[in-house]
Amino acid sequence: MTGRKPTRIAYRGLQLTFLGLVIAHLSLDLGYPWWWNFLPIVLACTLVIMAGRWGGAPDSPRVAREPVEVAPPVTGRWTAQNSPADRTPSHGTHAYGQTFAIDVVAEPQPGARPGFSPLWPLARRNAAFPAFGAPLLAVADGTVVRAADRQRDHLSRTSLPALLYLMLIEGSVRDLLGAKRIVGNHLVLDLGGGSYALYAHLRRGSLTVREGDRVCAGQVLARCGNSGNSTEPHLHFQLMDGPDPDTARGIPFTWHGIGVPRNREAFEVPAQASQPAWLG
Repeated sequence: MTGRKPTRIAYRGLQLTFLGLVIAHLSLDLGYPWWWNFLPIVLACTLVIMAGRWGGAPDSPRVAREPVEVAPPVTGRWTAQNSPADRTPSHGTHAYGQTFAIDVVAEPQPGARPGFSPLWPLARRNAAFPAFGAPLLAVADGTVVRAADRQRDHLSRTSLPALLYLMLIEGSVRDLLGAKRIVGNHLVLDLGGGSYALYAHLRRGSLTVREGDRVCAGQVLARCGNSGNSTEPHLHFQLMDGPDPDTARGIPFTWHGIGVPRNREAFEVPAQASQPAWLG
């Protein structure tokens, strides 16, 4: 697992080198052919290919695992997006341990959440979304191993221009800056047995726990936000085989009493159901 960290750092370094060379070539007369600027990108792609040959797909799970059963991290009525019940990797990539990740958005009733708009409004404030500020719960007893909530909650990216900006510019910059800028404010719980739960896109300043704290299943950990590489306030949840999203591989999960909801499937979690009996 540790061998993948230097590879990812080197990959980002080569991407930044490419950008620096392009800017320098446009600004200065460096006296070499323009296509030389693309050598770092060629090296970066070669690095990824060789990493895959040495150790299989660099971020994919090593072996198939049975889903780990945990409690749902939310209460109330929510809708699933980018679900591993429909495909894996659920977000189109194994990177950042998100092979089996799921996104959920709060919808207390149908139509309560603003939908996608082609052109206007370009962006909406977070208060327009019922997920913003919703409590997020510990899915099992565990130990907090990562906790960060100082990044800002940005406006939504739920119009076509804003979504294109996210995909073509903002997302690429965040990827260069590393996992912390992708997941935004986040929390990682060590559940034991080699399983770690990641909660991403948390609300700024909403953490109720710190690294090293022991937590109980059903305990409120933070609030749902819109930080990091996020289109709207929602919870991105996943299980991993390590605490660092940069090097971890994904682990399948199932929520007690719910399973894994499919894309656009609404599910409801009563407050008393957030802690299953076997977690007692």
